[in-house]
Amino acid sequence: MHETIIIGSKNPTKVEAVKNVFQEFDVSSLEVASNVSVQPFSDQETRIGAMNRAMACIESGAGTIGIGLEGGVMYVEDTLFLCNWGALATEDGKLYTASGARIALPKEIENGLKTAGELSMVMDAYTKKENVRSHEGAIGIFTNNLVTRENMFTHVVQLLKGQYDFAGNR
Repeated sequence: MHETIIIGSKNPTKVEAVKNVFQEFDVSSLEVASNVSVQPFSDQETRIGAMNRAMACIESGAGTIGIGLEGGVMYVEDTLFLCNWGALATEDGKLYTASGARIALPKEIENGLKTAGELSMVMDAYTKKENVRSHEGAIGIFTNNLVTRENMFTHVVQLLKGQYDFAGNR
């Protein structure tokens, strides 16, 4: 019997990240609310969004593992950084969290966020592309595609799976 993982997003970069790491599982996606701001503006808010997504997946009853992945921004002193968090929830109430890559964002992105309010909108305008967050993401743009959004979230999911396996679940 294959265990089922539900990822709390329909975003293809997040879904593929989970499939990359949990290849032996049946993976499906479910659009769930993060219950945080559309644009999380701190490490704490971004982490809570990921946890809320993971727990909503478990509460849906559709899978044995729920995964939430959330992208956000956070300040280190006066520099705005891209941040990302993941959470893995199990049916028996365990919850694992991990964070991944961070990269400083240019001042013009920070200024755009003050007016637009959401990084995805700012990135689409900045790059003159549509739906950057479903493709390379801001991290892909600012690393010249050496690290894409899928790569970044794959790393976070690897950290989650490592904790899950270490705890004796596999």
